[in-house]
Amino acid sequence: MQDYVSQLSRELQQRNYSPRTVEIYSNCLRSFLKRLEYDVSKINREKVIDFILYLESQGRAPKTINLYKEVIKFFCSQILKLSIRLDIKLSKQPRTLPVILSRQEIQKILDSVSNMKHKTLLALAYGAGLRVSEVIHLAVGDINLDKKIIHIKSAKGQKDRITILPEKIMGEIRMLMESKSYEDPLFHSEQGGGLHSRTAQHIFQDALLRSGVQKKASFHSLRHSFATHLLENGTDIRYIQKLLGHSSIKTTQIYTQVSTHNLQSIQSPL
Repeated sequence: MQDYVSQLSRELQQRNYSPRTVEIYSNCLRSFLKRLEYDVSKINREKVIDFILYLESQGRAPKTINLYKEVIKFFCSQILKLSIRLDIKLSKQPRTLPVILSRQEIQKILDSVSNMKHKTLLALAYGAGLRVSEVIHLAVGDINLDKKIIHIKSAKGQKDRITILPEKIMGEIRMLMESKSYEDPLFHSEQGGGLHSRTAQHIFQDALLRSGVQKKASFHSLRHSFATHLLENGTDIRYIQKLLGHSSIKTTQIYTQVSTHNLQSIQSPL
């Protein structure tokens, strides 16, 4: 099994997939091969359907099941060079709206954090619209204090983009950059190197709990809130698209459904 996982990993790395994506794809493949008792000669359309039904019986989310399907399809076509028909209809994903934190809730969360580095981490993620993977991989050289911009490198889809640096936390950012070289992580761990994504997520969840905010929010809710609040401030949605790094405007348009700015001016007929 490890040989097949290594082949998949090398193929993904050659195509410049992110380390996190390589890890996720490898774990998906391991689960599939384990279900086949590590015998790839058993792979056919029926076996794949059996595996998908098994995932559904385990209560896996449609998004997760679709990921497994894509991994299996990639493995069969690109690694095994199998020409079997895998045109399996993808599971429908529920159309859920993102959790948005109000400005007051954001402030409560930030106020609950006493550690300066941790507070700046959350404030920057919200104020610049960053994914957790983006904020933990920020290097000192990615920050331009003079122009008040951040250069996000090799983000989702291996794309670079430029986003805004919040002026309100410029002092804290300067302190974090002191005595560090160009390539050093902006947010370092106590063990050396950058923070792990799980650490950043734990920082957010701990702050959320301390703040008393009752919403089922995640670290990514900071990014959702950034986009929604910009939209409510009257920022053109095309600029928001660029700041978020979305390839399609349709992805950004979901925030028009969660913005309450216009709803507040509508009176109920009751």
